[in-house]
Amino acid sequence: MSPKATVTAVMGLVGALTLAGCGGTSGDPNQVVYWDTSGSAESAVFSEVAQECGRTGGYRVQVESVAFDQALNNYKTAAQGGQGPDVLRADVGWVSQLAQAGLIQDLSGTPLVTDTADFLPNTLESTKFEGRTYAVPQVTDALALFYNKRKLDAAGVTPPQNWDELKAIAPKLGGENALFLNNDEYYALPFIYAHGGDLVDPATKTITVNSPETASGVQVAKDLLDAKAARTSLDQPNSYTSMKTAFTTGETAMVIDGPWAVSEFTASQEFADPANLGIAPVPGSATPSPVGGHDYVIRQGSDATEASQKFLACMSSTANQAKVAAELGLLPTRTSAYDDPAVTANPIVTAFRPLAASTHPRAWIPQNSELLEPLQTAYGDVLSGRKQTKPALDELAQTYQSTILTDYAKR
Repeated sequence: MSPKATVTAVMGLVGALTLAGCGGTSGDPNQVVYWDTSGSAESAVFSEVAQECGRTGGYRVQVESVAFDQALNNYKTAAQGGQGPDVLRADVGWVSQLAQAGLIQDLSGTPLVTDTADFLPNTLESTKFEGRTYAVPQVTDALALFYNKRKLDAAGVTPPQNWDELKAIAPKLGGENALFLNNDEYYALPFIYAHGGDLVDPATKTITVNSPETASGVQVAKDLLDAKAARTSLDQPNSYTSMKTAFTTGETAMVIDGPWAVSEFTASQEFADPANLGIAPVPGSATPSPVGGHDYVIRQGSDATEASQKFLACMSSTANQAKVAAELGLLPTRTSAYDDPAVTANPIVTAFRPLAASTHPRAWIPQNSELLEPLQTAYGDVLSGRKQTKPALDELAQTYQSTILTDYAKR
């Protein structure tokens, strides 16, 4: 999730909505209007769970499916006018922005935050802003190395644990067809994190996207292309689609992606037998994957606050997280849900469990989402060879300071 590449992958359905292209609150304290931003392959399960929460909790639930890429702007427009849903399924990167704008409720001191020890620490951090809690974790995600077991077995190789190993085995896997690199910004983060880099340092209010560590990480990705150990798409808007096509047709042996992609992979002929789909950590450090996922938030001014709090408690319960994980292969935010027998029987969730527990934290600042689009341009310029790594990142740091983080210093 979250992340723009995840946005592309999990675009939801647009319901019959009204205000700013979206539905609005019912004004009924006993009815929760819930905007579900999950994808079409997931929404039926989330809707079923939501309706059951309402039935057992003694309140009504109106589920409205909203396209993920439209949800944030539509929510802000509606909420600023005192309208919109009672509950929103928000990307983890939206919470601090909505909290700063006063558009979601501070949940500190409510029953929702009295016992949070069961949540994965990095997912819990995404719910906070300036020491207060504004959300409840729904699902998390992590990037992994997906590989075609038949191809690697035929070549007599195992998944690489570092990028030098990839370069060594690439000739046996068709050279540049060993790995397809999506040139989207979220997929740059594992390279950056693995080399000790980051985009910003909120603690010191410093822009670090052009640090030597960040530059080293981005350069590793470019070096893989130059060594013919990987390929990418020069058509950046369609890079993610091109990557999926190359992998599901058997053209490419490996890709880096998240659990949201599994249903599309296994729908293809190449992975009709799910046992052919291998999952391994992204090569590099022990924690190269950014933490992603979604949180539940309650709109400021909701007439159904009490019912909405009950709804969040129910939707995020161990039992319901386990149901979602077992049926959809999405990753729970509660550690207890991973021990449910139905979840342990899901090989995808089992493979992702250690990855979800060791994700790299992100800067939970209101400008979090705004940092990604300029990174996409810079990363694409480097991978395409249009710009050298250090100059591209220096320009990016200037963009951050002049247009996004004007009170931050450049390193």
